[in-house]
Amino acid sequence: MADVAGLPLAPDAAAAGFDAGRLDDMAAWMANMAATGQVAGASTLLMRRGQVVDFRTFGKARLGDAAPLAADTLFRIYSMTKPVTAVAMMILFEEGRWRLDDPITKFLPEFDGQKVFSGLDADGGLQVEDAARPPTLRELMSHTAGLGYGLFDNHPVETAYRERAVMTATSLEDLARRAAGVPLMFQPGTDWFYSVAAGLQGLVVERLSGQSFGAFLQSRIFEPLGMADTGFQTRPDNAHRLAGIYADDGRGGLEPATHIFNVPIHDAAAPPPFEDGGGGLVSSATDYARFAQMILNRGELDGVRILAPETVELMATNAIPEAVLARTNPLRLLPFSPAFGFGLGFSIVRDPEALGVCEGRGTLSWGGGGGTWFWIDPTHDIVAVGMIQRIADPVSDVFRKTARTFVYRALTHPER
Repeated sequence: MADVAGLPLAPDAAAAGFDAGRLDDMAAWMANMAATGQVAGASTLLMRRGQVVDFRTFGKARLGDAAPLAADTLFRIYSMTKPVTAVAMMILFEEGRWRLDDPITKFLPEFDGQKVFSGLDADGGLQVEDAARPPTLRELMSHTAGLGYGLFDNHPVETAYRERAVMTATSLEDLARRAAGVPLMFQPGTDWFYSVAAGLQGLVVERLSGQSFGAFLQSRIFEPLGMADTGFQTRPDNAHRLAGIYADDGRGGLEPATHIFNVPIHDAAAPPPFEDGGGGLVSSATDYARFAQMILNRGELDGVRILAPETVELMATNAIPEAVLARTNPLRLLPFSPAFGFGLGFSIVRDPEALGVCEGRGTLSWGGGGGTWFWIDPTHDIVAVGMIQRIADPVSDVFRKTARTFVYRALTHPER
């Protein structure tokens, strides 16, 4: 086999600068996690210098099914949709359709006059103040706009999002109306909070392009990159390849998941209520590796250019104000600091030595609520994609951290 889904194969691990035995150690760990029921199955794909170095599958796609998890198994990638949405936005940015410091109200008038949370009154109601200004699209893309999500229960604004059932909206327009009916969590640009921002970006893409969000992704990203199995639902010919989705059963095992956080899990074979740029895509390990390799190649794959190199560099530049990075906030999903930031769609390793990690400077990454992960390391010319289907919890987080440990432990020639 000369390639994997169109991705060229490295001659062997040593030729790519890895110790094959140590990559076997990672495989053994993954296999054991599947065998002991920590996950139903897993798929790990490692690339270097544009070639597949290691691609393995473990366990089963669905509990109770004898068929093993396959190389072409499909996964709900949840928030790994967000970087794809960011690329869609930047395609339109390159066309001059919007600028980073445009107010979101220019494209999302639903948010005109939105207030900002300032505290609770004696009855527990939300108190508000005027916003100093509307959030910008830069802030929308970097989760610094002040929006909430409704996935957590750690702030009155998050509670309000849940009460308004923002994430069970019936359309992108409905999503915007529901979110606009809740005050911002903080003044725009003054903090970071994981939010519905990518879903709203999908609406911006629709309004600027005149296409549905899914059609835009298909014509401008998926088809050009050869991502044949990525979309907002499975097709009749590939629905049987979809992995099950599971959660901790509270007894050390797994049970079928019915909700992701507090949102019901949608049947991926049916059209979604809305094409959510924050978490709606189904994809495969190889499809997502093609997307990630395009980013590592600074916007191009197999002679097809999606973005200009300068645009990818802009996405990979920290967009969180330095003053925000310099202070901690326990409500943030990630422990941002001057060494670790967030750009336009990705988290960014700014100073690996200060963080105590082996990823190279400039490593981009994100993960999904079903336990999936990826990272793109431009210093070491590495793309890594991992797919499991266990609702995000401490065990699923162990997979992401352990995969990084094994990959860099096996890297014998770190120079590009």
